[in-house]
Amino acid sequence: MGLCFSKGKDTKPKPNGYSSYQRPPAEPTKPSPPPPPPQQPPQSHQQDSRFAPPSPLKPTPKPELVVPFDAILDKPYSDVRSFYTFGKVLGRGQFGVTYLCTENSTGLLYACKSISKRRLKNKNDREDIKREILIMQHLTGQANIVEFKGAYEDRHSVNLVLELCAGGELFDKIIAKGHYTEKAAAGICRAIVNVVNICHFMGVIHRDLKPENFLLSTKDKGAMLKATDFGLSVFIEEGKVYRDIVGSAYYVAPEVLKRGYGKEIDIWSAGIILYILLSGVPPFWAENEKGIFDAILQGDIDFESPPWPSISNSAKDLIRKMLTQDPKKRITAAQVLEHPWIKEGGASDKPIDSTVLSRMKQFRAMNKLKKMALKVIAENLSEEEIKGLKQMFTNMDTDKSGTITYEELKTGLARLGSKLSEAEVKQLMEAADVDGNGSIDYIEFITATMHRHRLERDEHLFKAFQYFDKDNSGFITRDELELAMKEHGLGDDSTIKDIISEVDSDNDGRINYDEFCAMMKGGAQQPLKLK
Repeated sequence: MGLCFSKGKDTKPKPNGYSSYQRPPAEPTKPSPPPPPPQQPPQSHQQDSRFAPPSPLKPTPKPELVVPFDAILDKPYSDVRSFYTFGKVLGRGQFGVTYLCTENSTGLLYACKSISKRRLKNKNDREDIKREILIMQHLTGQANIVEFKGAYEDRHSVNLVLELCAGGELFDKIIAKGHYTEKAAAGICRAIVNVVNICHFMGVIHRDLKPENFLLSTKDKGAMLKATDFGLSVFIEEGKVYRDIVGSAYYVAPEVLKRGYGKEIDIWSAGIILYILLSGVPPFWAENEKGIFDAILQGDIDFESPPWPSISNSAKDLIRKMLTQDPKKRITAAQVLEHPWIKEGGASDKPIDSTVLSRMKQFRAMNKLKKMALKVIAENLSEEEIKGLKQMFTNMDTDKSGTITYEELKTGLARLGSKLSEAEVKQLMEAADVDGNGSIDYIEFITATMHRHRLERDEHLFKAFQYFDKDNSGFITRDELELAMKEHGLGDDSTIKDIISEVDSDNDGRINYDEFCAMMKGGAQQPLKLK
């Protein structure tokens, strides 16, 4: 058939009435000549697939997908740096570091949570990472929840690329404003409970709601509040009662402490945040973790102290319903969103007392100065003072690497007869791991385990003070604090500012020795993590 398209052939009828493609009948006396060779298409069509003779079809071999035996995500390794260029560090956590990153193909900015696989020694840790990714994939696209862009795994790390929330933490924004109203607090609470409502509707319990896990999408005035960190979240299983202790001490629901809970714990945590938004401090407060837990179980909520007399009854009514001890009687997320105080126009425009902001600032300020000072003291203890602790460290450091991993800590504590649960061991690990690299070095171990009375001896406190007071002026200045924090890889400008304002009782912009000692001997001021 292809020959019909050949060019240059004369197709006019011949005198004998046959076309050029037909041969006249052979004369009887002559043998038939051999048939002409098949016509070839002109050179110009040689490469045209329409003219090529059909060739037998060969199946295209599929590329073999090799899943490494130690892959956490059950798929081949991929290099996140092939797609993104990493920038500055945005934060550090128990398992890894969050970086600013730029997508190579678009130039758009994202945050990349890079989790070191070396720190995921435990099978549960690996399962937690997989579950976090599944939950973020499941929830992405919903209002008030950070967008999930993708997950990449290589030999050394699992990298989660997420929407960049450039507006900073929730409390930072409130404090920076200098004042706000009940109506503004209601708007923030609405966004937080909206997250809870979405999670519960989509079959997820967050389990770690706290102000630090809410970021503003941009620095603009009307920026959206976004929930982050779903590392402790779980899918809801019908009829299942959850028993592991998770969360952060001030925000833990009473049923978590009783080791039998469900999705209602998220409403309790949101109620605690609302109480702090309106008063600047949590409702259940104590100098230590046990005291906080006892207060939570007792459940007495203070609505008498300032600023509560000036807060509307409607706001207090909502808090009572969110902080109901019996989870079966506690208000649901959908009911919170229908409460008159939460609904648009329900809350007052009257400004909240300015002392609330200063309380809030003190509450949220991460007192990293105290952590650094403890480390300095540990480094200066005599051999005699730490002899027993040194031997304990050596016994736990079974691979002689100079650091103790989570598994080594758990095994070592078990050998000592400890009955600590996995959650409690994790809590101890996190408390001791000052630099957040996922393992405890010798100094961190000594810092976490030395007896408190050693810390409070004047000679130790003075040595620690001198470490920060580089010019021996008798004061720790902002510049000296900044230098020390850079040395230890902690904090930023706002953290330094908060530390000084928290510790500097005479408001002269510096920390003197008496202020330093008062801070070191003071009780727990920060949220105590139970992860």
